[in-house]
Amino acid sequence: MTSTSVATELSGEGIPAQTDQGAASVTPRTFIVTVYGLYGRRHGGWLSIASLIALLGDLGVDEQAVRSSISRLKRRGVLEARRQDGLAGYELSQEAQEILQEGDERIFRRERPSLADGWVLAVFSVPESERSKRHQLRSRLSGMGFGAVAPGVWIAPAHLYESTSAMLRRLDLTAYADLLRSEYLAFTAVPEKVRQWWDLEELELRYETFIAAQQPVLDRWQQHPPADDAAAFADYIRALTSWRRLPYLDPGLPAEVLPERWAGLRAARVFFTLRTELEARAHTHVAHTLGLTLSGILDFPSAPA
Repeated sequence: MTSTSVATELSGEGIPAQTDQGAASVTPRTFIVTVYGLYGRRHGGWLSIASLIALLGDLGVDEQAVRSSISRLKRRGVLEARRQDGLAGYELSQEAQEILQEGDERIFRRERPSLADGWVLAVFSVPESERSKRHQLRSRLSGMGFGAVAPGVWIAPAHLYESTSAMLRRLDLTAYADLLRSEYLAFTAVPEKVRQWWDLEELELRYETFIAAQQPVLDRWQQHPPADDAAAFADYIRALTSWRRLPYLDPGLPAEVLPERWAGLRAARVFFTLRTELEARAHTHVAHTLGLTLSGILDFPSAPA
């Protein structure tokens, strides 16, 4: 199984462009990836099948769908079967753990860079005889949120250098690409160039869709919070699953080059406020489901604060 398959699953590329908070709009497989990203790594990347079935049941996913999705993730190199303390379960592959670790910084990043931070350019040249490598490069750079400046020249905010370098090494593509730090000098205003390099209208639509789905959830929790921690878990997993694809499409463009009242800034406020409202109660529910002490589930920092 290729590294591209693992990265596709974990970056959320399979999440539909338009989702709502209902379980029907997102595949069980994407929910499982979210659960592993948040909680699986607290246990060396392993969760029992029984615990996954119980947690996904809180999201309205039945047992057969969970087992089928786990099999798919195993085939794609994300999960590996392993028994622990006599229990059947699955653990994250080493590659999956590395990609999820890189994704934490991206998914939970709150601040945007400034224009003065500059850009990173990915410049690549691939022989025609290895066109599959060219497709792989384009696919992964696009999946990381790079914009296309010209054939073989892609651009992103400079803070993506480390994750881009790690991706190229992981996929053994360093012989075909160079990474350069850059500053745009002339001849068009940067906001106009940004509109050429990225489809901001499509991004705006996705952010607005997220807000339309999650703002009512936030309002409910702030005004009439349910007493059930399972509800906090379900709403948090749905919100995070819908959110985690967006930071890969939007590489974190500087605020100075974005339209006024950019929906991405409003969507981020909704997500991070929901996280504040729900995260601790969701963790409490997971700890109870897994039969752990609360300290055991909270000790592992799965994401930046």
